[in-house]
Amino acid sequence: MLRRQLFLFLLSAIAMAPASLTAGNVTFGGLTADAIKIDPAATTGLRAVFVLPHTQGVTATYTPSDPNAIVSWQKFSALGGGHAEPVESHDGTIRLTSGDMGYIVTEDTKMTCYWIVDYSGHPCEISGIAVSSESDCSSAILETTGTGADAIKYYTINGVPQTLSREFELTYRTLEFDEASFSYTEISKTDILDQIGQTIITDAPLCATDFCLTGDRFMRQWGEEISVTSDTMEPLAVQATTRATQTTREVDNEQKVETNLGGSAPCEIRFESAVTDAAIYRRWEIARDSEFNIVTLQYNEPDFTYTFREQGTSYVRLVCANASGECEAYSETYEVFVGESALKCPNAFSPGGSPGVNDEWRVSYKSIISFECHIFNRWGQQLAHLTDPSQGWDGKSNGKIVPAGVYFYVISAKGADGRKYKLKGDINVVRQGRDINSSSSEQ
Repeated sequence: MLRRQLFLFLLSAIAMAPASLTAGNVTFGGLTADAIKIDPAATTGLRAVFVLPHTQGVTATYTPSDPNAIVSWQKFSALGGGHAEPVESHDGTIRLTSGDMGYIVTEDTKMTCYWIVDYSGHPCEISGIAVSSESDCSSAILETTGTGADAIKYYTINGVPQTLSREFELTYRTLEFDEASFSYTEISKTDILDQIGQTIITDAPLCATDFCLTGDRFMRQWGEEISVTSDTMEPLAVQATTRATQTTREVDNEQKVETNLGGSAPCEIRFESAVTDAAIYRRWEIARDSEFNIVTLQYNEPDFTYTFREQGTSYVRLVCANASGECEAYSETYEVFVGESALKCPNAFSPGGSPGVNDEWRVSYKSIISFECHIFNRWGQQLAHLTDPSQGWDGKSNGKIVPAGVYFYVISAKGADGRKYKLKGDINVVRQGRDINSSSSEQ
């Protein structure tokens, strides 16, 4: 019991020892193909994991760092190094045991631990691959024929199981969204599979493709890689990417409404979509509720432009589906908020004064969807007619600035919230300094 405890202590020390303490080298004889060396994590206590094509008739030789050192071998199973047993050796050479096994080499008092995998005990004879009829909108299900490839395990010096990835490669085509071109483009995709069973499940492809399975990594390195290809699978899954772009207005007298989309009506927004190959059917929906229980408008075009004129929040989304309708995709939901209306009129301005400073009469407004304004002098003569709230009166009539004095406006307008405006009032034309048109008479 004391001997085993001491041995376990030494094994723990191995796991924490720097590499320079275990600098010997293991070589193999009697192989038909090269041994494949894998470097495990230091916490395993193993110097290396070797994968051999077979162990039948194979020898392992440990060359010590000190030619005069005494070398001995032990072997251990999945139980760990604490249950190691001596192995007969001659000049540092042993004959390997069939199957997977761990080995401890002692060079004088220094120990080095290895795990050796007998690949012949983990055969892989996959003869075909086919797309299953059970494939759905999210997954491609593939069925293999022949013998699958189970997980290859090895064990640390403390008997903790670890798994070697066999790194099978499943290659197929799919689509990927390209932001620069705002479209889906075809790409080749490769999944790395640790092991292979009778069924393989991967992401549903977005375009027509076949599936090519190759591997594993060990057979690939030995030049004996398996390669099987399925028939072509037509895409079922659908995806969509959309964007919304609002036409901007840089109008000084329009009051701003803080929102991502929308603001002061009328709000013109263009909606665009890009969809994958299987999306035969697509429909834009506009609703006044976020659940789209009542859809007020539909557009079947890929892209459309719409002007929002009603106060409140509208919701917009794209719905697309494949030919059978079993696979659907929904875009993000866009919220378009249109603020309530407002309309205020100034009562004075000073045309012909300082350029750019109060030299034009304009209303202050938001969400006005129809507008008509008439400006008169005191005798009822019309001096200006405005049909958009962004327009202003420059204080001119027949190309000349009118004299200082009182003028009159009459406005008829309607807001996005349905409010109707009937406004009348005075406009005081103020002259700064000498009257520019002092010789002219009032229009």
